Amino acid sequence: MNKLKTGSIAFFSICAVAISSAQSVDQAKKAIDAEQYEKAKNQLKSIVSTKPQDGKAAFLLGNIYLKQELQDSAKIYFQKGLSASDDSKLNYIGLGQIDLNAGNVAAAREKFSQALSDVRRKEVEPYIYVAQAYMNSDKPDYKNALSVLEKAVATKSQDPLVQLALGDAHYGNKDQNAAYVAYRNAYSADNTLLRAKMQQGVLLKGARSFNEAVRLFNDVIALDPNYGPVYRELAETYYLWAISDAKNYDKNIKIALGHYEKYMTLTDYSLTSRMRHADFLILAKDYKALEVEAEKMRQIDKVNPRILRYLGYSAYENGNTDVAIQSLQDFIANPANKVIARDYIYLGLAKLRKAEPTADEETDSNLFESGLADIRKAVELDIEMTNDLSELGRKLYEDKKFKEAAAVYEIAVTNPKSLNHLLDNFYLGNSIYFANTARDVETPNAEQLKKADEAFGKVIAASPTTQDVYLYRARTNRLLENMEMETKYYEQYIDVVTQKGAEEVAANKARFIEAYNNIGSNYANSDVVKAKEYFNKTLQLDPQNEFAASALKQL
Repeated sequence: MNKLKTGSIAFFSICAVAISSAQSVDQAKKAIDAEQYEKAKNQLKSIVSTKPQDGKAAFLLGNIYLKQELQDSAKIYFQKGLSASDDSKLNYIGLGQIDLNAGNVAAAREKFSQALSDVRRKEVEPYIYVAQAYMNSDKPDYKNALSVLEKAVATKSQDPLVQLALGDAHYGNKDQNAAYVAYRNAYSADNTLLRAKMQQGVLLKGARSFNEAVRLFNDVIALDPNYGPVYRELAETYYLWAISDAKNYDKNIKIALGHYEKYMTLTDYSLTSRMRHADFLILAKDYKALEVEAEKMRQIDKVNPRILRYLGYSAYENGNTDVAIQSLQDFIANPANKVIARDYIYLGLAKLRKAEPTADEETDSNLFESGLADIRKAVELDIEMTNDLSELGRKLYEDKKFKEAAAVYEIAVTNPKSLNHLLDNFYLGNSIYFANTARDVETPNAEQLKKADEAFGKVIAASPTTQDVYLYRARTNRLLENMEMETKYYEQYIDVVTQKGAEEVAANKARFIEAYNNIGSNYANSDVVKAKEYFNKTLQLDPQNEFAASALKQL
């Protein structure tokens, strides 16, 4: 009896430990879903420390580190999890995602195969984790994720977590209808799965149905006002709404920032969460708040390199150019950092600003060229960075720094799908023209002027009623000494303005006189009749015009 009692006590103790461990892992999974990553990490570290046989805890902990872009820490826990007695093979999935991030697809597939080699008949969780590894890698592969999930669907088609993962894979694969059905099925199978309901709102957000998305997110809040991720989705929805509705931009951005603050209070104020907040502040262009957040992050972790990025961005926007340059140069110089296009664009912009001359100084040409080189790198990494150049080019143009403006616009127009493509081409042409008419220019740069002519041509092709472009194209060809093209574009300028009516012609009297006199001069040596015709047109507008009167006498 004593032996039986001892055995029973031991048996029930083992069961109690197993139940306790399962409950702790489940609690950590809930914290992960709620994006309370620091809380989840603490829970999982405790399990890994006290119950090293629990391979799932090590895997989940490694996954959090992957989310936080701390790959070395993730790898440590995945490798530790491989020696566990329970669920050890899940850790091959984490190591497989690291292989995917490194571009080693073959190694990743081999590890996924090891993880799935002896999956029990009714088990679907490993398939879900493999699919998530494909989706969460640096280069997401949604088609392979869907392929893996087919096996999970064949095993348990109505499992809510299978349906949730299926929704994520379809959403990433841009199949909105299939994603909606899967999310709906997931929530129908388990109405405590708030993420499934929230993701239906995410689909509406992506479709720009902002009112409907907000309504659905508020439904989630009604079910659980402390579910943090829904406030982040609300923040992102109002941000998109703000940039889609210029009249209500300020109101919606304020609402967006308020929801993000609420999200922060319900998740955690860890360095990782602050970085996500900083990324949102960049989108919302709240650079004062970004600078404050960057300083708080620096107090938490003085060595984390991403803080330099946020300091660089906010310093540039808040006018502290030297801090911006130093911070971003230090960030980019570290080969361990993932440098993005925006890092180079901000560094380039900061250098260009510092290179700008004061009233009695020349442009620092070396620094300016260095800034342009950084901007070119940014555009090589992401062509959409060209959209950030129009404002800078326009400022340089308005400050009459035409050579510098032309250099910026020349990069901007390399993106034919840019939001400002036509206007950028117009200002590129004008900048080159004015740079070549400056007092200190002895010989106009023909190669540059040909670029101006080409830029004007693109504007005319897309917007043939833009009258000023004909005028400046004519002036440019005058500098090129191409009388035939000069005449052609002056005549087209006259035609376009004339078609707009007498009032527009009257408003452009001085320019018509310019056109008539230059056309008359071009015909003077080849067609005297036409030359006289145009000089007489000048005198009809301005009887006292000395140039036209003198030319007629000579003819």
